[in-house]
Formats: sequence, structure tokens, C-alpha cells
Amino acid sequence: MKKVTIYTDGACSGNPGAGGWGAVLFYKNTMKEISGFNPETTNNQMELTAAIKALEMLKEPCEVDLYSDSAYLVNAFLEDWITKWQLNGFKSANKKPVQNAELWKSIIDLANLHKINFIKVKGHADNKYNNRCDELATGEIAKHKN
Repeated sequence: MKKVTIYTDGACSGNPGAGGWGAVLFYKNTMKEISGFNPETTNNQMELTAAIKALEMLKEPCEVDLYSDSAYLVNAFLEDWITKWQLNGFKSANKKPVQNAELWKSIIDLANLHKINFIKVKGHADNKYNNRCDELATGEIAKHKN
């Protein structure tokens, strides 16, 4: 299985508001940056979208180290919220629908395809690639402001 490293980040100007996402992918000696924009979204939706878009770039099942500053994304897997949501028909512990269920379902499909190790990094700190993802995400928002 090919080994890929991915960094992701999402940003929002207002929450909800205009949002951007960014990701940096590494495979061997190759680095690829991707980013995108959504005119009306939330920060959490952009965090999830960044991971989805990055994982969708992979053309075959891979072993992935995915770095994110989003506790929302990382903890859903590390604390196994995902399994509980699936067993409860995408209802949370308080029986309310899980927010962003369609995005979560996309990530689950991708996680079933790839072997993903989710790693939490501190946001806006000294992680070069997390900071680059933030630049990509906020750059998308800035690019679309009129």
C-alpha cells in the first residue's frame, strides 16, 4: 500500500459565512496543494471538506497519515463517535440528527477505502504544513471577497 501524508484545514469568515479549505498532500518526493471555496458554510463543514477533497485525490487505496487541527474531525475517529453514529442511524447521544451527516458519510466511505491514521495538531502554531493549509483556506475566502 502506498504511504501518503495529508495536512488539512478549513476556515470560515463568519460562522456560518464564506468558507475555504486547503490541503497539502505528500507522496514520496511529491507535494500537491489543493483548495476550494464555499460561499455559505461553517468552519466544521470546511474542516470535513478539506479531508474529503484530499482523500478523493488518491487514485487507489493508501495508508494515510492525516493531520488536522480539527478536534471535531480527529476525535470522531479516535473516540469512535463514527461507529456510535452509524449504529444510531446518524443520531447523536441526545437523539438529535448528527450535524453534517452527508459529509461524515463521505469521510466514512473514504476511511473504509484507505487505512487512515488521524493525527491532531495544534492550529495556528508551529506546524509548517498546517499553517500552509490555513493560508490556502483563508486565501480562498480572500480571493472571493468583492
